[in-house]
Amino acid sequence: MAAVTSPETNPQPRVYFQTPPGAEDTEPPVRKQGRVTVKYDRKELRRRLNLEEWIVERLTELYDCEEEAIPELEIDVDELLDMSSDADRASRVKDLLVDCYKPTDDFVTELLDKIRGMQKLSTPQKK
Repeated sequence: MAAVTSPETNPQPRVYFQTPPGAEDTEPPVRKQGRVTVKYDRKELRRRLNLEEWIVERLTELYDCEEEAIPELEIDVDELLDMSSDADRASRVKDLLVDCYKPTDDFVTELLDKIRGMQKLSTPQKK
């Protein structure tokens, strides 16, 4: 409930909030803190999303089809980032694109350039 003072008693109006009767002795509700399981850098997430959109766009060009018709394949960026060399990464991507009848070398080179410097997105550890 709020009470406003009149201009006659005070030159500046003020608002006072009154506590409902019987509520003075109760403690404020305890707010539970949510546990953050994974913390991601927003910029890195945006970069990853842009990369995934680029991959889908290029795969539709390589397979010459709509996105829904692209063969089931998963280019796992975190897996590629775990590999020790660009040669290993390139070999892995080429293995995934073995059914593609168009040349994939440009795609592989561009993909490796795009993931260079990216961070691996960590997943929460189970306790």
